[in-house]
Amino acid sequence: MNNAPAVSPRPLVFITGASSGIGQALALQFARSGWRLALVARRVEVLREWALAQGLTPDQCWVTAADVQDVNSIVAAGQRCLAECGVPDAVIANAGISVGMDTAIREDLDVMRDTFATNNLGLAATFHPFVAPMRERRSGRLVGVASVASIRGLPGHGAYCASKSAVVAYCESLRGECRPFGVKVVTLVPGYIATPLTASNTYPMPFLMQPEDFAQKAFEAITAGSSYRVIPWQMGVVAKLMRLLPNPVFDALFAGRGRKKRRGET
Repeated sequence: MNNAPAVSPRPLVFITGASSGIGQALALQFARSGWRLALVARRVEVLREWALAQGLTPDQCWVTAADVQDVNSIVAAGQRCLAECGVPDAVIANAGISVGMDTAIREDLDVMRDTFATNNLGLAATFHPFVAPMRERRSGRLVGVASVASIRGLPGHGAYCASKSAVVAYCESLRGECRPFGVKVVTLVPGYIATPLTASNTYPMPFLMQPEDFAQKAFEAITAGSSYRVIPWQMGVVAKLMRLLPNPVFDALFAGRGRKKRRGET
């Protein structure tokens, strides 16, 4: 008896962190473009309510709970997707956290650990169940969500900047590993997007973008198989200029910049 899931002519996307922000906007963009959704979040009831409000039926939208900080949890979610929905055409490791830190404070070392557990190990664990099936099929998209914060280290942002720099380097390594098998690895590099993650920022956020506008540009990059895409493009220009600045100039420019709030700060 063959227990493999029925193959649908519509492509399938697997998205983590889909209950709010960028993840939710991406889910809606893919759904409107005719894709089936496999959505993952810790707040699974919130996600189910959102899917219902969008009029998405169970055959259009498969939902499961998982915590990307827990490797076994997110790997199991991926395995359930394979068993119940089939091999996705795109996997978007979107779930991430951003919390300010001060290395002089002991508790903030725990913040750094949690940030890397979510933004880096969680990203790799999200991809893990799908790498071998995609290679065997010789097609697919593995999408890592980085940030323009990966370009330079910003005061108070040590954990986040370091983790997003690691996302870029990891995806570049994975891209080389998957290229011979026809599997694309896409690195998305968002600028400032109006989401719960940026809502508490007290410093200027140039070229602030709405999630739905970001999702449209990201969808174009993913389906095109772009290896690296900064969204919006204006932040790509700013990022390149920042990278070229000599350290004394960069340090002077950001000396008075507001710091990311630490955990528990209001």
